[in-house]
Amino acid sequence: MKLNLTIDNANRTLTFEEDGIHREVPLFSRKAYEVLSREWLRVGWAMGSFFTFSWAGQPMLQLPEDVVRLQEVVYEIKPEVIVETGVCWGGSQLFHATLCEAIGKGRVIGVDIKIPDSVRQAVAANRLAPRITLIEGDSAAPEIVAKVRALVGDAGPVMVILDSNHSKAHVLRELEAYAPFVTPGACIIAEDGVMHDLADVPGGNPDWIHNNPTEAARQFAAAHREFEMRQPAWKFNRGELRSNVTYWPDGWLWRKS
Repeated sequence: MKLNLTIDNANRTLTFEEDGIHREVPLFSRKAYEVLSREWLRVGWAMGSFFTFSWAGQPMLQLPEDVVRLQEVVYEIKPEVIVETGVCWGGSQLFHATLCEAIGKGRVIGVDIKIPDSVRQAVAANRLAPRITLIEGDSAAPEIVAKVRALVGDAGPVMVILDSNHSKAHVLRELEAYAPFVTPGACIIAEDGVMHDLADVPGGNPDWIHNNPTEAARQFAAAHREFEMRQPAWKFNRGELRSNVTYWPDGWLWRKS
């Protein structure tokens, strides 16, 4: 979707052409916010803004609004286990462990195809390390899934976060492998579906239009009616906004009760 934007501060309007249709909306409106937010996400990603955040001293490559929404969900579900594929520098695992500490329960299982010793050491040095278990290997390989299953055991609630290889094929493999771990009322999140809006930005890839986690999540949801695709419900909202500014569009899959 190509957009040409014009902001008229004098008349307080936003003019844009969307899919060949010329539109003008009030600048201080929900539609203007949604249009501008999309372009802000695109420019911010191209500039690497997500590389500027950390948690407990370790890089956490996430959009701040996404992790705030995530903590709302963790507070609501109060999971016994959070499984996350994709460890990177360990910031996300430390963030999840911090949430577990805050609610007084829970542990984190992080899986990645390669976990450097420096990352293991950084996580181990944190006082929340007892809440974190790291597993190295292909997250969708049967033997790795079996290891996670053994660690999860009969615990519940369980939620899962997918943030490793973002190709559609790999995310589909992960969804099929890890969705059975998700307990009723909890969710599995396919992160970074925003890729489909980044195909034409600097550093993007034309293949991302179709090859992304959102496409995997939609295909999975269509085949698994025990899951519902929706963004997490907002606990508070005194304005007109209705949708998240997110890197994870259509990425939240909730297991029906």
